[in-house]
Amino acid sequence: MKKIQVGFLVSYDYELLKNAIPLVYKLSDTIFLAVDIDRKTWNGSPIVIEDSFFQWIKDFDTDNKIEIYEDNFCKPELTTMECEVRERKMMAEKMGVGNWIIQLDADEYFINFERFVNFLKSKNSYLDNPEKQKIQIQPFHVSLYKKTENGYLYVNEATKTVVATNYPDYKIGRKTHGKVIYFNALILHESISRDREDLITKLTNWGHNEEVDVDGFMKKWDSVNESNYSEMEDFFFLEPEKWKYLDFVKGANFAELFENFKNEKEQGLYKSKFFIFKKNLGQFFKYLFK
Repeated sequence: MKKIQVGFLVSYDYELLKNAIPLVYKLSDTIFLAVDIDRKTWNGSPIVIEDSFFQWIKDFDTDNKIEIYEDNFCKPELTTMECEVRERKMMAEKMGVGNWIIQLDADEYFINFERFVNFLKSKNSYLDNPEKQKIQIQPFHVSLYKKTENGYLYVNEATKTVVATNYPDYKIGRKTHGKVIYFNALILHESISRDREDLITKLTNWGHNEEVDVDGFMKKWDSVNESNYSEMEDFFFLEPEKWKYLDFVKGANFAELFENFKNEKEQGLYKSKFFIFKKNLGQFFKYLFK
């Protein structure tokens, strides 16, 4: 008990796990990979996961920390979001209540996982009776928007996201009804910074597929580049104004992107101490008498 359990959902973007897993491997007690046994997405589209990926897992997993969890996660009678919540709950059962349950996507890259783990361990008292003191830990995403000729466009403001909880009664995605504790950690999110074909595959198969105007979104995505991004605004796929502006970082590949981001951009994207204090104080009073 009181382990650091990390879980990833494995689907059409499984190759990105070769970037994500090494960033959390050392400090995780167990890493669970949830794979649909019939190789389907939540909306029933077929996917192919090459045997070479599972060989990579076998070769990389020198400490025998990685568990492959296969099950039927596609239910035609459910919406894609209902399938997502169901899969996350099923994987969380394998991870075990009484541990820190961290669920990540293949395209989420922790900047400093050690800081995050140390913070979770400082809150281990929440694991003693999790059902009566439900919490969810919210660090912040920095969303990569588009790969360009010389680097990457990214959203220049970090946005909150939920990745960890002591009690995984998920309601929407990874969100629960527990008290939120905000923590100043950053995760690079390669949500839509993909090849055009891969991006359309994601937009039509993920949990938000019924909410996104794919044609309208792709029109702006296609038109923006490293020369004109500063002249444009409103880039989010649901409510455009939530991603107001983009910025640029050089990087010919993931390794260069990650290193350049840490050296040049990371510090300017953290929230202020006052912001974190204010948000956590608000949550304290919100749940004081619940």
